[in-house]
Amino acid sequence: MPFVVVGVLLMLARWLEFGPFANMSWWVALAPFVMAVLWWEFADSSGWTKRRVMDKLEKRKQDRREAQMVSLGMSPRRDRVMARAQKAKAVTVSADPTHAGRDAPSKPKDAADAAIKRDPRL
Repeated sequence: MPFVVVGVLLMLARWLEFGPFANMSWWVALAPFVMAVLWWEFADSSGWTKRRVMDKLEKRKQDRREAQMVSLGMSPRRDRVMARAQKAKAVTVSADPTHAGRDAPSKPKDAADAAIKRDPRL
């Protein structure tokens, strides 16, 4: 877009014969348009414009999703707080020795642990 704006300004200055642009060649005035075409060709062939469009659509989708969650009374912030609380609860439960969580050893690791193991008849 900047190439097109510069091209229009140069063409206008050349056509009105404004100051130093009066003696300028028309090829110089039209060069920004050629640069714009080359830039657009590069942007389209490299996929740059398509990625920008996809990112913009993804952002709109995320914003729409968040707005719907807020309208339902389930804000994204609340979800993050709840997830953090559930994670903290899971950590405290698994650290509790009376609770057989994921971190509780199911078998003794060596002979010393086996000897310390409580007798089931007691």
